[in-house]
Amino acid sequence: MTSMRQVFVDTVEDVMRYDPRVAVVLAEISRDAFAPHERVFNVGIREQALVGVGSGLALSGMRPVVHTYAPFLVERPFEQIKLDFGHQDVGGVLVSIGGSYDDPAWGRTHQAPGDVALFDTLPGWTVRVPGHPAEVEPIIRAALAGDDRIYVRLSLRHNAAPHPVIEGFTEVRRGRQGVVVAVGPMLDTVLEASRDVDVTVLYATTVRPFDAAGLQAAVHRADQADVLLVEPYLEGTSAHLAAEALADVPHRLRSLGVRRDAELRAYGTAEDHDSAHDLDVLGIAAAVRRMFGHSAAAA
Repeated sequence: MTSMRQVFVDTVEDVMRYDPRVAVVLAEISRDAFAPHERVFNVGIREQALVGVGSGLALSGMRPVVHTYAPFLVERPFEQIKLDFGHQDVGGVLVSIGGSYDDPAWGRTHQAPGDVALFDTLPGWTVRVPGHPAEVEPIIRAALAGDDRIYVRLSLRHNAAPHPVIEGFTEVRRGRQGVVVAVGPMLDTVLEASRDVDVTVLYATTVRPFDAAGLQAAVHRADQADVLLVEPYLEGTSAHLAAEALADVPHRLRSLGVRRDAELRAYGTAEDHDSAHDLDVLGIAAAVRRMFGHSAAAA
């Protein structure tokens, strides 16, 4: 199967053929993935310059695509994102790879579970988290056609099948005992972990803006106002938005994600990290049992 990153590259190169606004800014990462082009710029290992150049292109009327590993795109040049894009009020498409720990062999320097939480501190950003390579093309095409600020979080992890890309939640399964929200590549694991439990499963590729109306509707259809959020980044990242959406509804809310109390120094595999953060089928199934009081499937 073609990777999310390759679909991203192919889609951008196709759009560049007919849209002269689109320009790509790289910092060594993926430099060989893009064909040589006068609007593909490699600034070297200078991540602050990467974002600054992208903003400069936006100020000149271009539609910049800024791309590298998540920690080099979001954490290292965060001030440039805040000032050069946000404070200048210009748009751009920031596309990361690596996710929280897609390739742990590279070490902690290449891991960024806090990326979406950082974007939460800045107004005006849309955040998209595809869960399948086939979902990447429509996300990228829509992003390139606009003028707003978008962060797209690509991953090596993906679900077995794509789902329609929409702005809000997609109801994948309907149940009566509560609601589980699965973000991006977490969907298949959530479905397996909750297969014997009568819960609604909502799928999200767009996490900002948060689909408050979709969550409210799903909760109102259920017998119990219990919500479990399962996100592939820092646990609790969307908890404040879910709580706000349900402010007038007595409810229980629990979040799963990359644990805040664990600094893993043994790199291992992505599957090892899933297990350590309770993001594998076994861990999610245990959370489902505790949350909804029924037996859940385990691997």
